[in-house]
Amino acid sequence: MATESLAGRRITQVTDRRTQTDWAYFVEEIAQRYVSADKITLIMDNLNTHSAGALYLAFAPARAKALWDRFEFVYTPKHGSWLNVAEIELNVMIRQCLSRRINHIDELRHQVAAWQAQRVLFARRRRRQGPGPILCLVAIGSQVG
Repeated sequence: MATESLAGRRITQVTDRRTQTDWAYFVEEIAQRYVSADKITLIMDNLNTHSAGALYLAFAPARAKALWDRFEFVYTPKHGSWLNVAEIELNVMIRQCLSRRINHIDELRHQVAAWQAQRVLFARRRRRQGPGPILCLVAIGSQVG
């Protein structure tokens, strides 16, 4: 999962495993979504599949180098995955969508795609409505009745 929180965008991908080539194709998908960007900053964890070598396994050397050069890769600390915004978004997805047993990967893909579509609609609605009122309820030594 990749997320651009302030814009309300996310890219999810369900694969059979988490391999280097899976990651490389995911990076390519991100690059295709941000064609007009000169440089894409990608903050991610230190998973062993997240490396330049993965791009060279999946693509021809010229394509791998071009992809590598489009990104600025920033790694979160090894014991600080909570700093990774995508981890937070992933936990939201798990609570809202995946908190039950799903037997088939096709069903999992369908559920994740439906969840992602709902999140996009929610983000668009929030942007149209603006931030809305700020509600703060404070009760200091008050009694009812």
